[in-house]
Amino acid sequence: MSEQQSPEQTPQAPEVPVTPAEQLAEPQAEQATPQEQAVPEPVAAEDASSGSAPAPAPVVPAPVKPAAPRPMPTPAAARVTAKPAQASPAPAAPSTSLEEARKFARVTEDGHVFVIVDGAEQPVGQYPDKTPDEALAYFVRKYDDLVAQVALLEQRVVAKAPAGDMPKTLDTLEAQVKERKVVGDIPALEARVETLRVAVDLLRTEERRNADQLREKSLAAREAIVAEAEELSGRPPAQVQWKQASTRMAELFELWKVEQKSGHRIGRSTEDALWKRFRAARTVFDRHRRTFFSKLDTDNAEAKGQKEALIARAEALQTSTDWGDTAREYRRLMDEWKASKRASRRDDDALWTRFRAAQDVFFEARKAANDEIDAEFGANLVVKEALLTEARALMPVKDLASAQRALNSIRDRWEAAGKVPRGDLQRVEAGLRQVEDAVKSAEDEQWRRSNPETKARSNSMLAQLEDAIADLEADLAKAQAKGDARQISKAQDALDARRQWLETVRRSASDLG
Repeated sequence: MSEQQSPEQTPQAPEVPVTPAEQLAEPQAEQATPQEQAVPEPVAAEDASSGSAPAPAPVVPAPVKPAAPRPMPTPAAARVTAKPAQASPAPAAPSTSLEEARKFARVTEDGHVFVIVDGAEQPVGQYPDKTPDEALAYFVRKYDDLVAQVALLEQRVVAKAPAGDMPKTLDTLEAQVKERKVVGDIPALEARVETLRVAVDLLRTEERRNADQLREKSLAAREAIVAEAEELSGRPPAQVQWKQASTRMAELFELWKVEQKSGHRIGRSTEDALWKRFRAARTVFDRHRRTFFSKLDTDNAEAKGQKEALIARAEALQTSTDWGDTAREYRRLMDEWKASKRASRRDDDALWTRFRAAQDVFFEARKAANDEIDAEFGANLVVKEALLTEARALMPVKDLASAQRALNSIRDRWEAAGKVPRGDLQRVEAGLRQVEDAVKSAEDEQWRRSNPETKARSNSMLAQLEDAIADLEADLAKAQAKGDARQISKAQDALDARRQWLETVRRSASDLG
């Protein structure tokens, strides 16, 4: 079915074949034996001859069996949702003996047959030119045929066969029984027909209930499909995973077709309404998808244009030998590349390969030039490493003047040695700075010791501390003389602090001297 086909256009499932048991339910045309074909057919009772030498009685055609009805189409519910009842073996053909039949009939010598129902006789028909037993046997066979049809219908009810055509069949059987043109236990047969009618009604009620349940189930399945389709179509396009969502929408369409073909009928108006909702959801979904990918194509083209421009600039720089400035320009191009929009994955990967290739040309050329320079600077490195070993021998600094002279000589030879490979530059420079820092620290320490101002401040502090200690000693003596424990403790603490400070200053002055 195409996407635009309406639900009603889907072909229905093929009808279930009629089972052998159902075929047996069809009334069969009675086949006359050769003897019966050679004799006149029985006539109706009301057409029997009068008492005096009458003209030959008109021959009444044998009762004609109704034509076998065509099997009724199996209802959609039974075709689709219910498994056909398995065929049961046909019931054994009933056979009423003549001895039993005589309880319900009277036959005259001229072939008139009367059936007895509730004690009253009712003419059935006449079978002329035959014995009474042959006449009786003919109408008993007709009774047995009705019994067989009732039994077969009972069997179909017990097997829960589709009940669509059962009421019509039952009406036909009931009409034939009420005509009383057969010989047998008619009241018992009428009772079976009435019981069978109740059973058929119950079966049809059960079928309707099951059909309602199946209809509700099918309706719920259709509504779930429509609801999910509407949910997919209602998502913001930028938040949709289009590959997964498109696959799911296609699955929902297949589920719809399966439900339409195999599910229970839910009513044309309801099905049309759900189909319109489902079709509208799919239309919106497709429109959003086309819009999204159209914008994606536009963004992709814009991103490709920006990155093509960056590639052109990178390719223009790849032959430059201005190593420093060109390297900085490539770093700026890389920052612009990272800030630009992404194209599609395939395009972006191809563009990045071209951009990276342009940079590689430049940086490989720079590396080759640096390698050549490093080879030339290898001899200079050997010289500077020897000078560095000589400089490290000056530590720790014991003779400042001698260390200064040696360091100055090392510096002059260091500058004369020239450049070293880039990879070793930081290491050897750091080693020399370590020795220079050690010599500088020794110079600072010597200056601190010999600084006249520092010495003067130290001597002045010594004098001040000595005067303060003398005053505190006098205060302590006065407090002791008075016996003032509080003043004694206070003066003693102050005196101890000054004496400790004086000792520290004296050691510092000794270092300076």
